[in-house]
Amino acid sequence: MNKSPLNKLIGTWKGNKGMDIAPEDGGQEENPYYETLIIEPVDIEIENADIQELLAVKYYQLVKEKANDEVSHSESGYWIWDKNENTIMNSFSIPRGVCVLAGGEFSENSANETTFNVSAKLDDPSFGIIQSPFMMKKAKTMTFQRDLKVSDNKLYYKQETTVDIYGKIFNHTDTNQLTKI
Repeated sequence: MNKSPLNKLIGTWKGNKGMDIAPEDGGQEENPYYETLIIEPVDIEIENADIQELLAVKYYQLVKEKANDEVSHSESGYWIWDKNENTIMNSFSIPRGVCVLAGGEFSENSANETTFNVSAKLDDPSFGIIQSPFMMKKAKTMTFQRDLKVSDNKLYYKQETTVDIYGKIFNHTDTNQLTKI
């Protein structure tokens, strides 16, 4: 893969310090979790209309709750770098009938850290959220924000999803620190 900010993401990552703060009927619940995140290169440069040049990595994330070892989240998607615009996109789907295309930026600093910040909003024509009729009625995702920081063999993320669930608005957050194995 060419020189790309996405190169630092490639590998198998594991983390057991995850915390999921989720809505619960009448309040919120905190669920510690562990996860495996596998990120692989997409071995082609992608061109759109002979103008846009993209590089991408594909990933699969599997999250299990510490309390019962049950899968609580499964996600597959892509991190995409638009070389000409120097922007980052994160497209993914979860098997609950939700797909997201989030966009944003990345930065690199002298401490060898790369950060990625992407977001999406319901009904945004550029970076949006598509969801099934059931999800729109019962657990509508309104906004999504994901922030990643990668340094050497450590990856830290925080993501926040604003959902309309149980008749009220709730900020659902997930955080974890992973190590490349």
